[in-house]
Amino acid sequence: MNLDHYLITDEPYYSPTQNEVALFEAAWVSRMPMMLKGPTGCGKTRFVEYMAWKLKKPLITISCHEDMTASDLVGRYLLDADGTVWHDGPLTLAVRYGAICYLDEIVEARQDTSVVIHSLTDDRRILSLEKKNEVVKAHKDFQIVISYNPGYQSVLKDLKESTKQRFGAIDFNYPKPELEAEIIAHESGVDKKIAAKLVQISERSRNLKGHGLDEGASTRMLIYAAQLISQGVSMEEACEVALVLPITDDHDVRNALSSAIAACM
Repeated sequence: MNLDHYLITDEPYYSPTQNEVALFEAAWVSRMPMMLKGPTGCGKTRFVEYMAWKLKKPLITISCHEDMTASDLVGRYLLDADGTVWHDGPLTLAVRYGAICYLDEIVEARQDTSVVIHSLTDDRRILSLEKKNEVVKAHKDFQIVISYNPGYQSVLKDLKESTKQRFGAIDFNYPKPELEAEIIAHESGVDKKIAAKLVQISERSRNLKGHGLDEGASTRMLIYAAQLISQGVSMEEACEVALVLPITDDHDVRNALSSAIAACM
């Protein structure tokens, strides 16, 4: 099977914040399973897309959720005109034909589902399709990558230690202010002065983490606000729509954020 339609042909815009590109390239050589740790919206997914483009490898992305079953990953029998036919799931496609398989926010998946990947993350590099009575040996180019937000750890929603210890890890965080402003300006088209103001606002919101907010405004949210501004929406209203209302329903916290935005105008 040809996975050319999973290749990323245009270079994704990505600005390294440390030595993550070199680290990932080194891990790729041995096909080390990799975990990208960091807050939501800080660039983990864009980084994986960039690395897949740079390495010229197909990328199969799976957005994890609590209703996802093992069959959603590995495949299932389905009825068609010829009867009952096996259809590979996205993980099996990546394993068979040599793609980077990216499990986005794996902590959202049920723990019994995430266990499916264990045999792919050690020296066996195999995937058991129990319903099909088949063991698939991973293609030489297969690599598994997961993303994980430690900020949402809880007793009920966290990765098992037996899963975490199967991966190398790279820490991600929001870029430094100057770089974050450059990214916002590039992605939205606003000038750097506006982008810098949005970064100031984000820093104030991030200071509220643990004081009414689980997470501050992410780089992604700042880009959304900048995109609204580029369409003629006022900065105050754009920030309200993209930064304040999505991250909290608490009126006191909303007022605090709105005051922080007004102070940066």
